[in-house]
Amino acid sequence: MSDTQTLAFEIGAEEIPAFDLASATKQLEKFVPTDLKDARIPFSTVEVLSTPRRLIVIVHDMAVETESLREEYKGPAVRIAFDADGNPTKAAQGFARGKGLTVDDLDRREVKGVEYVYAVKQIDAIPVINLLPDLLKGFITKISWPRSCRWGTQSVLFVRPVRWIVALFGDQIVPLTFGDVTSGNQTMGHRILAPGPHVVATADDLVSVVRASGVVPTQEEREQIIRSGIAEIEQKTGEKADLPAKTMREVVNLSEHPQALLGTFDEEFLKVPQEIIVDAMLVHQRYFPLYNVRGELTNHFIIVSNGDPACAETIIDGNERVVRARLDDAKFFYEEDLKQPLEAYVDRLDEVVFQKSLGTVRDKTNRLVQLAHHLADDAELSQQDSDDLSRAAFLCKADLVTNAVIEFTSVQGVMGSYYARAAGETDQVADAIAQQYRPRFSGDDAPETTVGRLLALADKLDTICGLFAVDQAPSGSKDPFALRRSAIGIVKMLADGLPISLISAVDCSLASYDALKFDTAAVRTQIIDFFITRTKVMLRDEGCTADAVDAVLAGGVSEPAEIVARTQALESARADTPEVMDDLATAYARAHNLRDESLGCDVDVSLMNDEEQALNGAIETAERVIPGYLDKGDYQAALAGLAALRAPIDTFFEQVMIMDEDADLRHNRLCLLNRFIAVFADVADFGKLAKEHGKA
Repeated sequence: MSDTQTLAFEIGAEEIPAFDLASATKQLEKFVPTDLKDARIPFSTVEVLSTPRRLIVIVHDMAVETESLREEYKGPAVRIAFDADGNPTKAAQGFARGKGLTVDDLDRREVKGVEYVYAVKQIDAIPVINLLPDLLKGFITKISWPRSCRWGTQSVLFVRPVRWIVALFGDQIVPLTFGDVTSGNQTMGHRILAPGPHVVATADDLVSVVRASGVVPTQEEREQIIRSGIAEIEQKTGEKADLPAKTMREVVNLSEHPQALLGTFDEEFLKVPQEIIVDAMLVHQRYFPLYNVRGELTNHFIIVSNGDPACAETIIDGNERVVRARLDDAKFFYEEDLKQPLEAYVDRLDEVVFQKSLGTVRDKTNRLVQLAHHLADDAELSQQDSDDLSRAAFLCKADLVTNAVIEFTSVQGVMGSYYARAAGETDQVADAIAQQYRPRFSGDDAPETTVGRLLALADKLDTICGLFAVDQAPSGSKDPFALRRSAIGIVKMLADGLPISLISAVDCSLASYDALKFDTAAVRTQIIDFFITRTKVMLRDEGCTADAVDAVLAGGVSEPAEIVARTQALESARADTPEVMDDLATAYARAHNLRDESLGCDVDVSLMNDEEQALNGAIETAERVIPGYLDKGDYQAALAGLAALRAPIDTFFEQVMIMDEDADLRHNRLCLLNRFIAVFADVADFGKLAKEHGKA
């Protein structure tokens, strides 16, 4: 590309929050190329780099002039644009005005023997440098932040105070001002290693100057440096680091010059539940814990430093003192909490508001106990399991008011399980308390026991029913209470064989909100529809086709586990015997179109020929066996029973004149088709499949 320059643009600021920085980087990658193209500025590539203190945009091979543009617009025919005397009509005047021209500016051209008016607009090329100030300022203001701030006396908004701006087009400074900062050719380096300022002679030099000032300018490079450093420590110690993706993404964007260092804490702290130690390190300090070959937590951890490598020992010592203080707190809180049994904390749940319209967490506990009794009966639990479920429901929220959980919130439930065991509760009660919030996200494991799964279901369902009752259901993209995620978790547990009726549980849960005033029937319908929708989404995400899901739902099924089982069975049958299922769907659609429901399903066998009797016999067999298969939940067998109808219905359509002139024969044959359709009613609407496959 001839006559091009590099554009270098850097926004320097106070430390930008890690996840906000990652989001801003992606936004710039998306809208910078779009804005340049909209401005008719040719370029080859756009590169976006970022560190905690800067966002950098490099545009390579940017033309020094915009593209000239010739635009042509076809208007009305000349006979419409001008009257008999040659005067312009309103059509010509409006067309010209809409294009920013006068009637005199319009051209005339003949197209296929008809003369039309044309508007031709020539937009000349202009120097890009004239457009850049507004474009670059737009890059700053277009970035969307979760939260922005003002600083000093400035009225502008940015995620953190802006401290410098580099804007260079080749060796020219692009003049712009944001807040109290004016663009120039000076960048700032690493706060400790080479703070600066550092002069940038040309746009091509910006990244190299930044690198020379101790800054690693890309997220990818910093992550590679961190992972390489961690690998060296793992090899040295023989231990393995826990590297959660979320923490790694955050750590990468907390340092401009990362260095992995090994820290140690007193082994005495390993007597504290390891979840607290891990929480203190990962969540609070962004350290990575290390585990031995047996998977046990060790007293080593990895620090990712942003300091001077020459001061590594001092950095390690400072971080070890921070960890020691945090673990001292954790040990103290844990030991203080153990001075009372877990049950003693339940009454204090009256101090914690669950939701302003739904009362306290103590109120929620009472509802969970009530729902637990219902679920235990529905699942036909043994007496021991029933007692454990009720006890777990009573104790599951008690740790929310313990010292350890107040300080380390991410270990709620887990700490309750430790306190439950210490108080002599059964292992099943303790495990259920520990796992009550699972599954937390897509792919997360469900609780391991039936008691644990029922407790998790009760907790999620109580929240869903309560919030629907007070008109706080999800709407559009808004789901502040993550009810969709909770519903998916419930559906997955039900689909995996949790032996209860969701609809019955919904009724029980809504009944526990008897103090609220709401339309129970309407809310019940909304909740059931909500779960059905979540089930559809889950099935489609797992690869089930939309028509299979719709065919099952058209059969009036509303229990999520049944919807899942039937859809999966239908998909399996279509995969195993596609021709049979497609032909059966086509026959169903044909029969459905011909049926006359007003005639009923009673048939006279004496009026039937051989083909009709064969179909009638097959229908009788299906009527006899399919309900039993459905009662047992054997949907594969039910579909096989329907598939047996394929041959006799095909022969019937080939050999029998349904709309016979004889009224009695016609009536009998339509009743037979009604009976054929009725067999499918409780399984699936095969007409939905036929429409999807183009055979209806």
